Amino acid sequence: MDKLVITGGRRLAGEVAVSGAKNAALPILCASLLTAEPLTLSNVPALNDIRTMLKLLEQMGVKVARDGDSVTLDASGLGNPVAAYELVKTMRASVLVLGPLVARHGEASVSLPGGCAIGARPVDQHIKGLTAMGAEVSVEHGYVNARATRLKGARLFTDMVTVTGTENLMMAACLADGETVIENAAREPEVVDLAQCLNAMGARISGAGTDVIRIRGVERLTGATHRIMPDRIETGTYLCAAAVTGGDVRLTGTSAGYLDAVVDKLMDAGCDIDSEKSPSHEAIHLKAPRRLKAVSIRTAPYPAFPTDMQAQFMAVNAVAEGTAVIRETIFENRFMHAVELIRLGADIKIDGNTAVVTGVDKLTGATVMATDLRASASLVIAGLVAEGETTVERIYHLDRGYERLEDKLAALGAVVRRQKA
Repeated sequence: MDKLVITGGRRLAGEVAVSGAKNAALPILCASLLTAEPLTLSNVPALNDIRTMLKLLEQMGVKVARDGDSVTLDASGLGNPVAAYELVKTMRASVLVLGPLVARHGEASVSLPGGCAIGARPVDQHIKGLTAMGAEVSVEHGYVNARATRLKGARLFTDMVTVTGTENLMMAACLADGETVIENAAREPEVVDLAQCLNAMGARISGAGTDVIRIRGVERLTGATHRIMPDRIETGTYLCAAAVTGGDVRLTGTSAGYLDAVVDKLMDAGCDIDSEKSPSHEAIHLKAPRRLKAVSIRTAPYPAFPTDMQAQFMAVNAVAEGTAVIRETIFENRFMHAVELIRLGADIKIDGNTAVVTGVDKLTGATVMATDLRASASLVIAGLVAEGETTVERIYHLDRGYERLEDKLAALGAVVRRQKA
């Protein structure tokens, strides 16, 4: 397996472009299953999860043409509504084919998903919603099997806020008979991006970005073109990397409006952050002090502080002045990176879903192991500021969610190289 080898102590400075959002691109790729006409997407990131999803769609009969960061999908020949375990096991987002397949093809067989080992992420809300819309759903031999002649509009209330659940049911409802109302819906920007793409395809969706989404079903959807939103978690990760090294960095092609909670915490830590916005471009400029101040965080569904930025902020607090309390309320197993940060010299105490981080004067390089996607990013951030050399193993997790990470960091002055297995 590939490794990243980082020589710490370099201040990050310069400019780098942020890629398209993985968590927006994945459901929007699945939206291609809802129409027999071509869907063309731009700003699609080159990531392992994207490649896996495209391979999955191709196995179902979707024609895929890729040109740079653009992808055109043609599902007119859709004929195999099965998402097999071999592909689904590496990526939980594969479950997002379930709703579109049942809505347009009338049936689906989707393996129960895998992905990062950060805790239970059940698909019961997806199943509950499709059942309420008239689908016959069963779980057998590790597969969710669903069938419906045509889904019916329904009032859906999710027991918990679920991003993929909201997205799956929203896509399914686009071709249902009548109106569907999703209450307690996820409000993430990626949900809004999906809704905008679906509306461009002829869907009738209102309320995306609020906790009540209304979908008036239509007979058919058409082709469309859509640009994927910038990745707000990649944005936040580079902001943290710049902050922890006392850097001065400008990120282009992204907006602070997607991550207000993260920007607020970085400013509390002592960073100066400016947003640039014009009709032709958006950017964020961060300038960090010599040493950051510790900031406490509590994760919660959007628009609160995102769980996907918790690990990166633990790395920031590890070298900040003072003590911070981090409370993780979304996933029950998302502090696995703490043990690896301690190997670098961090002072972290874990008690259930709470971590107490007391900043130290310095971290020192060591070999550490990535356990999930965002944990990987926290170890890279810590390695950038640690004395000596840090080796991050199992970076296949990073390749699932960060496009050309080592190249972008090197462009900002980091000394980082990929070591092939």
